[in-house]
Amino acid sequence: METRTPVFEEFDPESDCDCPGCVHWRRVLPHSTTGRHPALHRALIVAAAASTTLAVGHTAPALAAPHPPDLPGVPAGDEPASPQGGKAPLHGSGGRPAKPGTLKTPTTTRAEIIRRAKKWVAEKVPYSMYRYWSDGYRQDCSGFVSMAWSLPGNEWTGSLDQYGVRIAKEDLQPGDILLFHNPADPENGSHVVIFGGWTDHTHTHYVAYESIRPHARRLVTPYAYWTHSDRYLAYRYKGLVSGATGSKPGTGQSDTAKPKDPKPGTPYPGRAYFGPGANNKYVTQLGRMLVERGAGRHYSSGPGPRWTDADRRATRAFQLAQGWRGRDADGLPGPQTWELLATGKGNDVKAAGAGATGKPSSHGVPGYPGRAMFRPGASNAYVTQLGRQLVEKGYGKHYKTGPGPRWGEADRRNVEAFQRAQGWRGGAADGYPGPETWRRLFS
Repeated sequence: METRTPVFEEFDPESDCDCPGCVHWRRVLPHSTTGRHPALHRALIVAAAASTTLAVGHTAPALAAPHPPDLPGVPAGDEPASPQGGKAPLHGSGGRPAKPGTLKTPTTTRAEIIRRAKKWVAEKVPYSMYRYWSDGYRQDCSGFVSMAWSLPGNEWTGSLDQYGVRIAKEDLQPGDILLFHNPADPENGSHVVIFGGWTDHTHTHYVAYESIRPHARRLVTPYAYWTHSDRYLAYRYKGLVSGATGSKPGTGQSDTAKPKDPKPGTPYPGRAYFGPGANNKYVTQLGRMLVERGAGRHYSSGPGPRWTDADRRATRAFQLAQGWRGRDADGLPGPQTWELLATGKGNDVKAAGAGATGKPSSHGVPGYPGRAMFRPGASNAYVTQLGRQLVEKGYGKHYKTGPGPRWGEADRRNVEAFQRAQGWRGGAADGYPGPETWRRLFS
């Protein structure tokens, strides 16, 4: 059957404006995705391509109108989901398109996939369905996965599945993806994230790497996602090869031999053996060494081979005991952390005190930071901490893309739901956390 498929051509007038203001912002913010000239707008011109035969599979993507710039007073959590661009060569229309009929699946390892994803997160690559980062990949969710999988071009949610094999939830490992493509309306909910590992044995939350407004991020996310959870499908990249956490191409089966029983004084095995999703005997050895150094209070059932948040908290407590801060105390053991533990050197974790966070606490509850941290316009780490605890307690239904540092209406409504669950009414359930709300939420 023949039909007429819309062909989209994009224009970005902001790059051609020569007014002093636009010239200034292009110079100081070369990767900015927000037009600052009041007259700027994007036009989307649609032309009909006659007598085009549709291939079997997904329909051609329809590019959505771009999001307006951030508006003052509109919480980030209440904004609609970000749209995505269609298939495109690297660096966009100026790049070299792939030869028709070819499907290249470059080989890679799980460690490389996660490393590339972390690079975009660290650089805070801004979200855009029109722009391309310096590596040639489009700065939206599907471009992010195309980059992490090292694909030869920019794919979209309607084509990424051809580079992977379907797997079950129980088989998910770091580097796999969770994909939702809505063929009836690609702009409504379609999204894709990279699976970074489970947070604990319950398999209800995982670490997600994704490109979403305002920039690429790493966030603990409920399975399978904040919205349309039942429509996400898990895929494993066909080009996986043996590596630190790799597998044979296309099989989805791990090719990494399990490490033998570690012995005292074992050299540092590498970061690939620790973190969300890790399950090996080096994790057990790490936990036992941490218990011996005074971090046993973070374990409720003793160290085991599967990495959990207890391992992260215990590791961070030991790192903080050494006087380390910031990235040096991220809860993941590096070579120096491992050496101090294995040799018995360094400072032990204090039996009591400020706790793993280094902030005042009572009975294991982190100290309440004050009402000023939770008001319209506030943006800080306490808002994120509050939001994640609400999700953990089952009061995160109003989040559309997950909690973040900027206080929004979704945060207030979730807090209000928690307060009402305590039997509070009126001003006691206004959605703004006070000391008692904070204590009950974190107890």
